Amino acid sequence: MTARPDGSYVVFLIGMRINNVFAIHRWLPVILAMPKMLKELHEHRELGFLSYQNWFARTTILVQYWDSADNLMAYAKAGDSAHLPAWRAFNRAANSSAVGIWHETYVIDPGKSENIYVNMPAFGFGKVGELQSVKGKLNSAQDRLTQQQD
Repeated sequence: MTARPDGSYVVFLIGMRINNVFAIHRWLPVILAMPKMLKELHEHRELGFLSYQNWFARTTILVQYWDSADNLMAYAKAGDSAHLPAWRAFNRAANSSAVGIWHETYVIDPGKSENIYVNMPAFGFGKVGELQSVKGKLNSAQDRLTQQQD
């Protein structure tokens, strides 16, 4: 299967790195802040959040899909969101190197991405885009990219 985008979308990667496993009081609040934000985003889809996948290890990664960079930035700055208080709390406690955070934002225009899912449940962008069988003009990565540009 392949997931077809319906126009541009945003891939937002965010995570943290536990630099000192013994400083639980430094990194646990960072971990606990994210579920509250994800719950809020799921309950308020009008904010532009589409879906996510996450992995947890010493360095975590949460891949989010958004309908636009404007909506992502608006959520990050919204005074009534769960994000802003968590960000402020992290900055107040950031006098320790026990935990690091990071993020990357990518705006993906039509024809600039492709994907394939074989023997997979809905995963990643496959939970967002319209799933179609990989056959005919969608049989190769190059063909999937070319078809989006038409």
